[in-house]
Amino acid sequence: MPGKRITDHQVHKYKQHRNKLSQVAAAAKAGISERSARRVEDATALPSQRADRSWRTREDPLSAVWDSEVVPLLQTDVRLNAVTLLEELQRRYPGQWGHSVLRTLQRRMRLWRTKFGAEREVYFAQEHPPGRMGLSDFTEANDLQIEIDGAAFPHRLYQFALAHSGWRHATVITTGESFMALSTGLQAALWALGGVPEEHRTDSLSAAFNNLAEQEELTRRYADLCRHYGLRASRCNPGQSNENGSIESRHYSLKTALDQALRLRGSRRFDSCADYESFVDTIVQRFNIRAAKCMAVERPMLKPLPVRRTAEFEEMPARVSKYAIFTLKGVQYSAPSQLIGHRLMVRQYAQHIECWLGGQCVLSMPRAFTREGQRHARSIDYRHLVGALKRKPGAFARWVLRDAAFPRAVYRQTWERLAAARPEREACKTMVGLLVLAADGYEAQLAQELEQLIELDQLPDLHALTQLLAPPNSAVPDVVVTLPTLAVYDELIEVTL
Repeated sequence: MPGKRITDHQVHKYKQHRNKLSQVAAAAKAGISERSARRVEDATALPSQRADRSWRTREDPLSAVWDSEVVPLLQTDVRLNAVTLLEELQRRYPGQWGHSVLRTLQRRMRLWRTKFGAEREVYFAQEHPPGRMGLSDFTEANDLQIEIDGAAFPHRLYQFALAHSGWRHATVITTGESFMALSTGLQAALWALGGVPEEHRTDSLSAAFNNLAEQEELTRRYADLCRHYGLRASRCNPGQSNENGSIESRHYSLKTALDQALRLRGSRRFDSCADYESFVDTIVQRFNIRAAKCMAVERPMLKPLPVRRTAEFEEMPARVSKYAIFTLKGVQYSAPSQLIGHRLMVRQYAQHIECWLGGQCVLSMPRAFTREGQRHARSIDYRHLVGALKRKPGAFARWVLRDAAFPRAVYRQTWERLAAARPEREACKTMVGLLVLAADGYEAQLAQELEQLIELDQLPDLHALTQLLAPPNSAVPDVVVTLPTLAVYDELIEVTL
């Protein structure tokens, strides 16, 4: 083929087939041209044994300007490419060189760089002894286009992997790359692994390293976390992702596997975050099955886990106001009315919060996050407030937290249609009645009925929906009355006397 030299192997193949086939057929079998075959037959030595020729088959088109024009430009900046230099020569010498010279210039520049070019970066392959290093990192997963309950689900994946065996663990993270997310993901991975490697490597996470310090310095909480598990913390150099390549490459393979599994599933919609987390765990376990053989070698080399996990939460006080809400780091949460006026100790985890009072957990709910374009996040559970609304239904129309209290989008659409078509008092009583029905355990079924009514352009009938979903028990219970004998009364008289 043009541009490729004939190898010794091709010559041997040609001679082997030439004993039985014609010159043309033997040349085709060896992958060379008929003209090359004739040269092979006339040659007295193998291609590797021949001296390089010292002559050119045609005149060098760049001989006049190579040393005087091109080389000085390359010495000035080695990153200049052939297209730029050819265009510069065409401007300096109009009409002398056409674009056909580009390939020649590229070959000459490549050869010049091998002799006089700048040194290139060398990558040194590393050995990873079993039990020595674990790596972790965050990666954005928005390109998977996951939907939870019909809404887009922006999130990250925290992934931990062992460098030797390739065992991995992934955690779905809905917050940023905070210390709580790092602590939750790392501890979940170590306890799923059942052991602790000698070293834990990350990139320059601000949650783990004080990047403003002149020398490498761990943050206090991350240092405490590593000390608790007996880990030696390390990080790659800023901007050198190849130094953390064992985890970077696994991000690509994990997201590719998730995307393919979602395509096979036929849908990217999940009913809850727990369902999506289970889906991710299934894909990760498939990777770990492939690493089982190497993991059997690495597991005995791991250090034992501590007796317990370290704290995975931040603890902050919060008081429940008369509106049955409390504020935590700028986020408003609802609470049952029984907690009004109480001062709670709130534990904020990566994915949920817990409210403690007097040493008991009195409330637990998912953690709320501020979305794009939203000033303040709110997590209002209508079940906490529906009892008070039932007593004061008229307050629903201009309730400040009304829009955040709807459990699903179809309830908000129903309220908008009721408010537009009926008097305010009647619309409020109907909507509050629907929320009461939903709080009684019929939220999903009622949502389906409301969607059908919207499609039929009909307003909901609270009485009809109540009869359909939660009909009252009209059956009369059987009551058996047993009359005592008169002798019992005689006994009572005798005792009295």
